[in-house]
Amino acid sequence: MPVEITWWGHATCTVEDSGVRLLTDPLFARRLAHLRRRRGALPPPDAAVADAVLVSHMHSDHLHLPSLARLAPGTTLIVPRGASRAVPALRRLSGLRITEVAAGEEVRVKDLLVRAVPALHDGRRLPVGPHRAPALGYVVTGEARTYFAGDTGLFDGMAEAVGPVDVALLPVGGWGPFLGHEHLDAGRAAQALARLAPVAAVPVHYGTYWPIGLDGFRPHEFHSPGDEFVRKAARLAPEVAVHRLGHGESVRPEATR
Repeated sequence: MPVEITWWGHATCTVEDSGVRLLTDPLFARRLAHLRRRRGALPPPDAAVADAVLVSHMHSDHLHLPSLARLAPGTTLIVPRGASRAVPALRRLSGLRITEVAAGEEVRVKDLLVRAVPALHDGRRLPVGPHRAPALGYVVTGEARTYFAGDTGLFDGMAEAVGPVDVALLPVGGWGPFLGHEHLDAGRAAQALARLAPVAAVPVHYGTYWPIGLDGFRPHEFHSPGDEFVRKAARLAPEVAVHRLGHGESVRPEATR
């Protein structure tokens, strides 16, 4: 399973397979609105180097325009269908090749095939905004099959919609102390892992950003989801190798299976 995963923090990962680099939900900011980066240095400039970027949904901590502006001209940007209409500034990003997809559609990026899959999450840009596009996950198929869940809750038919995968990048927390049903916390992520049954998993979307002024409020909600996921995954999906990465760390799952 020759794939390498690097976690840069939050939902931002580099997936390298077959010599092709994909970047997920890039967020390279020290601060975003009321959120501050609490852990992990900002990703280095080469983190923005990718053949294609996968954007799971339109929330600004996943579709972050200043971070997308760091991409090199010619980079393919894969976004949910309707995102360009809902976020017109996307069209002003110089030189990016924007491709909109819906669940079930596929895009080829060199030797990789990217398939959009459903996610259970609010697709609006703003919490009360009228403009929406469906939230998505993606399955990347090359020498391995890698599932990037984006931001999602647990839903019926998840395993069938995603299909067989070798590596799962699953969100296990958030940026605040309370998560709704359209998110995976550590427990629900472990349930998802048991349904998906990949060879390996990497927890993401935790331990990076936290609301300013809430540093002392329920701090375990910020620090613990990664370790909690490892414990619960060992109970619910003991056959899966779980790799809890530090910020900027990489893993080749087949080398540590």
